Amino acid sequence: MSNTRKHIFATLTMLAFSALCVVSASAQMAIKKAVAPVVPPDSADVAYYGKKHFWRAAAETFGFNIGLWAFDRYVQKGDFAYISLNSIKENFKHGFIWDNDMLGTNTFLHPYNGSLYFNAGRANGFNFWQSELFAIGGSAMWELFMECEYPSTNDIIATPIGGAVLGETLFRASDAVLDDRSGGWERFGREAAAFVLSPIRGLNRIITGDAWRKRATPGRVFGSPSFAFQVSAGLKLLEYQGHLRDTRAGFAVQLDMEYGDRFQVKSTKPYDYFTLSAELAVMKGQPLLSQLEIKGRLLAREIFKNYRSHISVGLYQHFDFFDSDTIDGLDRVPYKLGIPASVGGGIMFRDVEEHRWRLDAYAHANGIILGSILSDHYRAGERNYNWASGFSVKAGANIIFDKDKLSFSLNHHYYRLFSWKGYRTGTDLAKENPKTLNVQGDHSCASFNVTEFRANVKLWRNLYATLSFMNYVRSTRYRDFGHRLSSSMTLRTMLTYKF
Repeated sequence: MSNTRKHIFATLTMLAFSALCVVSASAQMAIKKAVAPVVPPDSADVAYYGKKHFWRAAAETFGFNIGLWAFDRYVQKGDFAYISLNSIKENFKHGFIWDNDMLGTNTFLHPYNGSLYFNAGRANGFNFWQSELFAIGGSAMWELFMECEYPSTNDIIATPIGGAVLGETLFRASDAVLDDRSGGWERFGREAAAFVLSPIRGLNRIITGDAWRKRATPGRVFGSPSFAFQVSAGLKLLEYQGHLRDTRAGFAVQLDMEYGDRFQVKSTKPYDYFTLSAELAVMKGQPLLSQLEIKGRLLAREIFKNYRSHISVGLYQHFDFFDSDTIDGLDRVPYKLGIPASVGGGIMFRDVEEHRWRLDAYAHANGIILGSILSDHYRAGERNYNWASGFSVKAGANIIFDKDKLSFSLNHHYYRLFSWKGYRTGTDLAKENPKTLNVQGDHSCASFNVTEFRANVKLWRNLYATLSFMNYVRSTRYRDFGHRLSSSMTLRTMLTYKF
């Protein structure tokens, strides 16, 4: 993928996630305030928008790939876009390899691309699981036919699986802003916001005329669910290895959203409940999107409930992205972690002492199908990380005192990642062709720990003072290079507004 196209995708995606948080919060929000009454979907809307249109969905998936290829070929003139029958034949003959693109490209932009394929199905009446087939088909078409580079093993996994996470999140967010009863400038604004959040759905509504057709019902296939969000903004400090000379200061905005009721388990539809936490940072030499975490519930069951306590268990899909860049020299990258494909079981607990305090806690254990983590040694193409698989364990708790005047939260995530397809000992990576080098990276076993402490103090109405501390510790044992330990930390002083 060319640099210009990366910038275009990044800009569009930043707009989508910013709009997501404006219309609609962290691993577990410490307080949840519903911003609108909960209204179930109208049966007329479910019937109208639930009709399946296979050929239209397939045409939108196919057309998107053709349009993207044409842009790369005739506008960008990218080398990879000069395809032919011979290049297609060679792709099938050679098969899939691990590619060497940047972390943001492989573990964020490709899943975002997958979300567009996914929403071609979603916007045409298909459910969550059925829409995943369009994501798989769109990704396979691109990898095998639309590039003259060998198809990518990591892309064929990350694009459809990560695409389902981003796709369903954005599709539900776009559903929340639509109102087929409205007209004029209000209608235009709602349709524009829905288009930014879910471009394929927006395009589909234009094609069908639903973008301007007035109806007696709102047109929301999910009704008006319970949701809450909060925005935090302020100073961020990033420090590497405890050295003051390796410190960066900047401005950060955190966007946290909670969609649905974490203890409402009567419905078993995927993503009736999910949380999203994102951070956008303006800091010299650092990526704009520094963090993105999504947890989407696939299945759930209540196992205990009384007048003050709730316990539920469920199956969750996870998307984790932590990114930083060089502070001072090649060896001073604080951390990199991308987990586009992960699923596992989780438990949630709540205990409420009326007018005094409330405690929320959670724990998750997940299998990581595809992950990536910073390498101290692997440098090929644009990649400085290892591809891997493994598992993760996440746990945390929030406690709120005196009607949310004071709250504290503590969260810890542990990732264990294994890279087994490495290069031969003594290989000079500088002499290898990154377009054909087919390895996960270094033979290694890595662990990554993320610990966060956060405190909120109420200042006025919904405005809070926030102090946040995060510590990142990576420990990697290499087959050929021994053991390497590194640590980084961030400190944030922010103002938070809870909607």
